[in-house]
Amino acid sequence: IMASFNVSILFKTPPDFLMNITIRDEQPEDIEGIEKLTRAAFLNAEHTSHTEQFIVNSLRKSGQLTISLVAVENDSIIGHVAISPVSISTGTTGWYGLSPISVCPTKQGLGIGSQLMQASLEKLKQLGAKGCVLLGDPNYYHRFGFRPYLELVLPSVPSEYFQSLSFNGEIPQGVVSYHDAFNATE
Repeated sequence: IMASFNVSILFKTPPDFLMNITIRDEQPEDIEGIEKLTRAAFLNAEHTSHTEQFIVNSLRKSGQLTISLVAVENDSIIGHVAISPVSISTGTTGWYGLSPISVCPTKQGLGIGSQLMQASLEKLKQLGAKGCVLLGDPNYYHRFGFRPYLELVLPSVPSEYFQSLSFNGEIPQGVVSYHDAFNATE
């Protein structure tokens, strides 16, 4: 399903201005821009391996990049989100991992990440996904419905940071594994 999401966001500060952002599927000509954006977005981030751009490229090359959306403003990529399938030790299928999500450092805090989250979760639902997992700050991701569940774990990660969102109300039990692309270092 190829769909574009057009989003307009209204901000109250600085003085009321309208920011027109288009959220759409990644195109081949976006790849270099996504790589640069991802590198910049994680440059000064805490808890990062600084390999996020390599992970996205590796997911794409291995055919595991199920959803890759970009946020575009004035023909510039200012945000990106990647979603790929995950494995669950019990054999449950239909679950995906959201990672990484990147926003241009000068555009962070303006709602672009939230728009990417909402668009990507909606697209997952349209694809018939059962749920989504992610590793991140609970204070941020709770607003989208993500919660930690003791029955669904990612080894060696504090449980409060590994969160899940079920689209059908059921949380599977088991150990989650991400694709080998998440080990990419170049």
